[in-house]
Parts: sequence; C-alpha cells; structure tokens
Amino acid sequence: MTDHLAAVTDLARGLVSLDSRSFVSNLPVADRVEAALAGFEIERLDYADQAGVAKRALVATRAGASGGAAFSAHMDTVPDTGWQDDPWSARLDADGVLHGLGSTDMKGPLAAIIVAARALPTHVPVTLLITTDEETTKQGAREIVERSALVRRVKPAGILIAEPTSMAPVRGHRAHINFTCVATGVQAHSSTGRGRNANWDLIAFLAEMRAVFDRLRSDALLQDPAYDPPFSDFNPVIDNHGTAINVTVPKATARIKFRYSARIDPAPVLAAVHEAASRHGIAVTEAREGEPPELPADHPLVRLCAETVRVAPRTAPYGTDGSQLQALAPCVVLGPGDIAEAHTPGEKVSTAELGAAVPVFIRLAERLA
Repeated sequence: MTDHLAAVTDLARGLVSLDSRSFVSNLPVADRVEAALAGFEIERLDYADQAGVAKRALVATRAGASGGAAFSAHMDTVPDTGWQDDPWSARLDADGVLHGLGSTDMKGPLAAIIVAARALPTHVPVTLLITTDEETTKQGAREIVERSALVRRVKPAGILIAEPTSMAPVRGHRAHINFTCVATGVQAHSSTGRGRNANWDLIAFLAEMRAVFDRLRSDALLQDPAYDPPFSDFNPVIDNHGTAINVTVPKATARIKFRYSARIDPAPVLAAVHEAASRHGIAVTEAREGEPPELPADHPLVRLCAETVRVAPRTAPYGTDGSQLQALAPCVVLGPGDIAEAHTPGEKVSTAELGAAVPVFIRLAERLA
C-alpha cells in the first residue's frame, strides 16, 4: 500500500497541476499520461474539437494483450468557476488531502488506474481507455469507439470507468440530450420602439418548458424508481450574449440539459420541446451523448465488482463516458473519491482513498483475465 500511495500521489499531483479544462487543449496532460505508461503499447487518437482546439485520446495496453479488463478515465475538467485558491496548485495537506481542480473528477482516479495497470503482472491483460471532453461532448470516448484499432484488437471483456463513486459499483446511469433553443429579435435602442426583444418569445417558450419540468417531477410514468432522484433532470441556462440593458435583445438562447435513464422514453419530452418551439418561433438543435448505459444487477461484471468491493450495486443520476464506451464492452462505474466533491470550488480528494483503490483495481483485472 505504501508504494501504491506514493506512486498515485505523485502522479495525481502532476496531473492536477496541468490545466485541462474542456475548452483548452489536453495535450500536456496526454503527454504526462503517456510518460507514466512506459512499456505499454500506446495508440494516440488526435482530433480537433468543435472550436478547433487540438485534443488527444489515448488507448494503451501491453503488447499481445487480449480480453481482460479495460480501465477508463478522462483527462478534462470543468471550468474553474468559483475558485478562490489556485485551481492547479496540487496542494497536499499534512493529512494527505490533495487539493485542485479535477483532483476528484477525475485526475485522482485516473492516477489510480494507471498505477494499478503498471503494477499488474505482465501476463494479466489490461487496457486503458483515456478520454477527454467527457465533461462536454463525450467526443474523446466517441473517437475511441469509432477509430481505435487497438481496442478492437484487444476486445476487452469489461470496462471499469473510474469516476468517483466512493468505490461503490454503479451498474447504470443517465444520459443526456442537450437542447439549444434560440429566439431571434431585432436590435435597436430600446427607447425608440423600433426593435423587437427576442426574450419575449423565449420567455413564452420557457413557460411551457416549466410545465415539462413540473410534469417530470409529478408523472410516475416519466420516473424511474431505481434512481435517486427518480425524476429526470431538466435544467435550463439562459444567455443574452452580452446585450446591454438599453438594447432590444437580438438573440436569446436557452440551453436545456435533459438527463434520462434507460427505462424512460424520451419521446414525450422531445415532442414537447419541438412543438413549443414551433409555436413560439424558436430554433432548436439537439446534441445527444449516447444511450443511457445500464446493466442488470445480476450481470456477471456487476456481480464481480460487488463481490470484490463488498458493496451492493446501485445507479447514479449523472452521466459518464459509459454512454459511448458501452458499444465496446459492458461497463461498470467504480472509482475512489466522493462525487459530491466534483465540480465544486475547492475540490479535493484523499490520497489514501486513491491508494486504497489500486489493489482493488488489480484484483478486478486479475479476476477478469
């Protein structure tokens, strides 16, 4: 444990110290990850994101590996919203708590799976699926699914996604559809009466979206009791694109994240959004991250994880790269750290938890071999 703790702490600090917010290039982090995987066969999947920013996903394995476990984690983080301290300080307290953006979600767990993979005997097959843009579009995972020759050659038997679950196995989670809803007006000085404020159309549309929000929380047919909370997320964010208060708004945008589980049919929500948009002259586009992944509680991979960690499997209301990676092999989400720390200003993780996860990942890889 001491050796694992020192190794995972050193690697996690190095990763946290590098800025890899989703809107910047992750190449420095990818280089650091690759350096930590000396002796592994590595496939680089380079691409440009929607803004033209250079990104890289990595697939790594030992030469000749076939089947067995795949470990997955992502390199990107959310923005540093609300941080008062240096988000990339990688400060380590005397009690072993690591501070910094992404320490829990999920550079600490990423370090743990790398250390576990390095510690495995060479005859035990293991593959690493290291993604980016998980916090936004899931494009890194999609690049692996669509382009990786290495993962197709290895054909892993199961994928462990090391998101922070406090080492409880998550057998299923929600996936999202992002709606971008745009109202168009006419810009003018607001005192002249010659403009048309796009917000009035958007407000009328959002009033109907509030009814969708209320229905998701009241209609049992649109709820899944296997999840906490049982109702789907339907969260709007509004943007007037910097318009001044004395100008009629020429463009008003609402972005709505709709998260749903495998049991929920999204068709009624899709219909409600598009029908309301048509009534109010709103242009709508959709971005889907994939289908919600969910394995039954008696699935062999779920049982193996539950038996190894001695914790009953559960579901989660958030999403992961599993919505894409499930196309390659069955997925269970299992990793150190508390999801309540994720996306918070002052994010931190116990390095003891990271170190304790390493032998668990090793046992799971050995049992999946």
